[in-house]
Amino acid sequence: MKIFRGLDNIQKIQNAVVTQGTFDGVHLAHKIILSKVRQLAIEQNGESVLMTFEPHPRMVLKPDNHDLKLLTTLDEKIELLQNEGIQNLIVIPFTIELSQLHSQEFIKQIIVDKIGTKTLVIGYDHRFGKNREGSFEHLKNFSEDYGFELEEVSEQVVDEIAISSTKIRNALNAGKITTASKYLGRNYSISGSVIKGRQLGRTIGYPTANMLVNSEHKLIPCDGVYAVKVIVQNKTFGGMLNIGNNPTVEGKGRSIEVNIFDFSEDIYNQSISIVFVNKLRGEEKFNGLNALQTQLEKDKLLAIEAIKNSLFN
Repeated sequence: MKIFRGLDNIQKIQNAVVTQGTFDGVHLAHKIILSKVRQLAIEQNGESVLMTFEPHPRMVLKPDNHDLKLLTTLDEKIELLQNEGIQNLIVIPFTIELSQLHSQEFIKQIIVDKIGTKTLVIGYDHRFGKNREGSFEHLKNFSEDYGFELEEVSEQVVDEIAISSTKIRNALNAGKITTASKYLGRNYSISGSVIKGRQLGRTIGYPTANMLVNSEHKLIPCDGVYAVKVIVQNKTFGGMLNIGNNPTVEGKGRSIEVNIFDFSEDIYNQSISIVFVNKLRGEEKFNGLNALQTQLEKDKLLAIEAIKNSLFN
């Protein structure tokens, strides 16, 4: 996949079949759009193109008034798009100046003049341009003038719910891991570095790796205990993860800690990835470490069972 950062050095792409948007999460509905783009590129002897924005537009338009957390970092999005077989990725720096372009200007200056779009593929509810004024009907009106074809992809539904990045974020914030997984078409994951903790877990037989997530904008699911898979040095292990303030241990503060099953290596300062399988329970305060240990024994059995029955390998 060719990656273009910004528009200045892009040459027109032969028979470009283009879609555009933030594509946060690269979820099932996104994948339907990307599949359509790939299919049309083959039929038209052209190349598939995704145009996306960095940072997320809401972070620029409402810098002091948003609580947006993202399903994917840019690096994660790039990897997912490569897996989807997209040939060209254009990452456009999103600025206030760009947001002021009217939809007609956006079409002329970027979709037509910069990329040379032959076919534009959009989702059913996609909007673009200043104040999100550009709609499917708007695009249809200008497509003939500018010489590109237009394809619209209908909404994608799972369990009678239309899939969207917002609904996936809401599911994760509520601890509904299996719902988020269904909408994503894969298990949700976070990555980060292992940092030093207070090492209290090892005193009760459950040593944990404390994790610092790589991106401040990455969405962390709600507090609780989770069955997870842990990727360390390209190897996958089962595990159970606690997100929260560890109320049984006073003064510890909020943290992300994972107990990796059948693992005893020193991995301080190394990168690991956490793949969420299911939520086991909320955080609880126990009457001392012995009671906590008893609960962790139960949690481990539940985690092993959840991992065995995971929707996705």
